[in-house]
Amino acid sequence: MILSDEKCDFLESIASFLSPKDVELVFVDSKEMQEINLEQRKQDKTTDVLSFPLENIDESLPLGSVVINVDLAKEKAKELGHSYEEEISLLFIHAMLHLLGFDHENDNGEMREKEKELIECFNLPKSLIVRTLG
Repeated sequence: MILSDEKCDFLESIASFLSPKDVELVFVDSKEMQEINLEQRKQDKTTDVLSFPLENIDESLPLGSVVINVDLAKEKAKELGHSYEEEISLLFIHAMLHLLGFDHENDNGEMREKEKELIECFNLPKSLIVRTLG
């Protein structure tokens, strides 16, 4: 189940498909995302999505937190010609895979392959794959 103050029912099927655990989902603007990115990753710039896994100390705890930048999601959806909900879904899949231990910076393409599989499974636009290959 997704724990969020925002309505995001369209993401529940993705969340439950990937993990039985709860996931906290937070939506922020570009300014707030830049502040979080600076505080947590020492990068003074905004980004589209961040994920923060929780240590697996207690099974009752959520899998972790996903923070999505709504400003960038709206811009990217418009730029690539798909809906805002589709863009949010693409970002959510990416973040969930990080929470599950995938790391595209250090793997041999496993995360991108899993993203591709999930994008096809949920009938989402292929733009995430295309834009991350370059």
